Amino acid sequence: MTECIFCKIVAGELPADVIHQDEKTIVFKDIHPKAPVHLLVVPREHIPSLRELTPQHDDLIAHMMRLLPRLAEAQGLDDGFRTVINTGRGGGQEVFHLHIHLLGGSRLPGMA
Repeated sequence: MTECIFCKIVAGELPADVIHQDEKTIVFKDIHPKAPVHLLVVPREHIPSLRELTPQHDDLIAHMMRLLPRLAEAQGLDDGFRTVINTGRGGGQEVFHLHIHLLGGSRLPGMA
């Protein structure tokens, strides 16, 4: 996926403010944050969106979900945090590489 910006970050071809990485994921700060803490949890494997997950991705998605509270705690988000997965253009997805937004650091508005 040579045109995918997140694949380029994973490969080290583009810079990012990386705060965590392991064998399955890389986590970095969003360049257009919507909250004081706005991280992107990105799998190293290119998966275009949530729609393309298969049973072979069960361990990966479980790993990502368990990582979220640890990241939130490390960022001092003791009062809570929000996670968002945008899927498809209609769902607000802009980069077509699965990722989870982790937001917090201030009282976030409710979602209608």
